[in-house]
Amino acid sequence: MSKNLKKIIYMALFIALSYIGANIKIPSPTGTVAFDSMPGFLAALLLDPLSGAVCAFLGHIFTSLVVGFPLTLPLHILIGIEMAVFAFIFGIIYTKNSYIGDVIAILLNGVAAPASFIPIKGFGKPFFLAMVVPLLVASFANIFLADMVYRGIKKLTGDKNVF
Repeated sequence: MSKNLKKIIYMALFIALSYIGANIKIPSPTGTVAFDSMPGFLAALLLDPLSGAVCAFLGHIFTSLVVGFPLTLPLHILIGIEMAVFAFIFGIIYTKNSYIGDVIAILLNGVAAPASFIPIKGFGKPFFLAMVVPLLVASFANIFLADMVYRGIKKLTGDKNVF
């Protein structure tokens, strides 16, 4: 099997897992906090940061679609782009220092993402305060799970790159 075909198959798997995760919600005011980003963070580690970014973007879009885009489609696309950037950054930093990668990704997704809504009319600090705790919890859970699965796969494969 060619390397490109193998990567496409794995991408399809991670995207499908993102859709499944989109349906596993963590209570939040918007209903868009879920386990959709774990496959994106994992893909950033097992495949490459760009693949993780694509999965993380689609994961957020799936989550928002399931609940009817409560913040409007343009804002959910913006959040999806943020998720893509966060997964990409995570994939790069994690390879240098896994703990710093975890912490930075949690802070980006859990604090920086809701903070980006502070200057948007109609959202401001109340939106940030309402979303920061659910997003921190979800960020920790998604990134912790991605990290543990990655470490488990690496241990099982003897650090060989099977992906």
